[in-house]
Amino acid sequence: MSVAFIEFRDLSKRFPGVQALSGISFTIERGSCHALIGENGAGKSTLGKILAGVHVADGGDILIDGKAVKPDTPLAARELGIAMVHQELAFCPNMSVAENLCLGDMPTTMGWVDRSALKARAKTFLADIGAAINVETLISSLSTGQEQLVQIAAAVGTGAKIIVMDEPTSSLSAGETATLFRLARELKARGITIIYVSHRIEELFALCDTITVLRDGRHVSTGAIADTTPSNVVRQMIGRELRPMASVHIAKELGPIRLKVDNLASAGKFSGINLTVSAGEIVGLAGLVGAGRSEIVQAIFGLDPNATGQVQVNNAPVTLGSVDNALAAGVGLVPEDRKRQGLVLSLNCRENTSLASLPLLSQAGWVRRQQERSVASKYAERLRVKTPTLENITAGLSGGNQQKIALAKWLARDCDVLLIDEPTRGVDVGAKAEIYKLLDELACEGKALLVVSSELPELIGLCRRILVMRHGRIAGELSSRQFEEAAIMALMAGVAAA
Repeated sequence: MSVAFIEFRDLSKRFPGVQALSGISFTIERGSCHALIGENGAGKSTLGKILAGVHVADGGDILIDGKAVKPDTPLAARELGIAMVHQELAFCPNMSVAENLCLGDMPTTMGWVDRSALKARAKTFLADIGAAINVETLISSLSTGQEQLVQIAAAVGTGAKIIVMDEPTSSLSAGETATLFRLARELKARGITIIYVSHRIEELFALCDTITVLRDGRHVSTGAIADTTPSNVVRQMIGRELRPMASVHIAKELGPIRLKVDNLASAGKFSGINLTVSAGEIVGLAGLVGAGRSEIVQAIFGLDPNATGQVQVNNAPVTLGSVDNALAAGVGLVPEDRKRQGLVLSLNCRENTSLASLPLLSQAGWVRRQQERSVASKYAERLRVKTPTLENITAGLSGGNQQKIALAKWLARDCDVLLIDEPTRGVDVGAKAEIYKLLDELACEGKALLVVSSELPELIGLCRRILVMRHGRIAGELSSRQFEEAAIMALMAGVAAA
């Protein structure tokens, strides 16, 4: 019979206007990889952060090896052998890998930082997990996957016996994800307990031993992953059957061409890009990391001052390199990184929703607050944003609800052309279904949507056509009748389809 290593007893946590956790009780075995899953706002990350000392529980107990512990700060958690690999950057970007790895315990000689010892210790930490990263490199120069390896090296190097991984693959390429999985299995083999927080059900079934499902801050179930199925987990997460995605717009007739791009190029990024998107159409951009997909939509939106070529919206030319001109033409961009590029997290939901529409909601330089509230309320209701009030700060929302606010900002602007980069990154299956339905409705209303996504099933379910990028060029185009993951992957990789 297995013995509990970590035990949560009746844990609760409340934030202003939101009961994040209520009566959470379950156990985790030593040396296991334990999945933690639930919809956005279910309390997964909150629970992980309580264990890692980022948040403090309002009530309940945490036991490790049968002893009650109170990790009320990250330092207290570290002394208990608990570390966390955060979803977002958790380091100082302007400092080196070595400096970040030793931040909490810098080696010194006579009061001065011992640079040789610093580098040697950092190299030991990285070598311990098999990461080949130059310790003198600035953190800001690393890829997301490399940043996460450094976080794991820091955790293992400080003697962590419990590592919480919060959405570790949300921004990783397929190769980086495979590296992370290999490392997680090696850590587990050393007896390290991993709590793996993710929305990606297929990952949990590939990696984890046991699984806990949370819903609306409450415990739903805990058990061996071998004793359940993906469909059962989804049912437990959202409390209902999830219907298969069905895009209604594909059966409707297309309207006129809304977006036309001719010979778009930007040195070192992409070249020779020609595409059209019609009213009532969703066109997908597929490709491997670095293929140039995000860079293309950014150039269309006027964010690339070096872009050349021609862009037309509703048959009218749009000057490249000017966001103002793109906005005036009726183009909107939902960027890949909602937290850094799509939202102002310190503003409330109402203010973020109206950000792109302020000129339309203002008179003589003053925002008409009643109209602003009406618009924000309309789209919060349409997108089913979960927030106590629209005056709540956006930073306090779950990832899925933040993404809905990022979309609402452009719906409020009533753009004819929407460029959407990774529409469901970091979003749970229930919220994904809602976003898919919304995008389909927008196409049915006559909007033209160009969607970038790393998830091929997402593009296959949403789009009428998919353009496949490779090395900054369009390698091929597939219609919905030709959609097969193998064919798309072959074009992405530049190999013949089997």
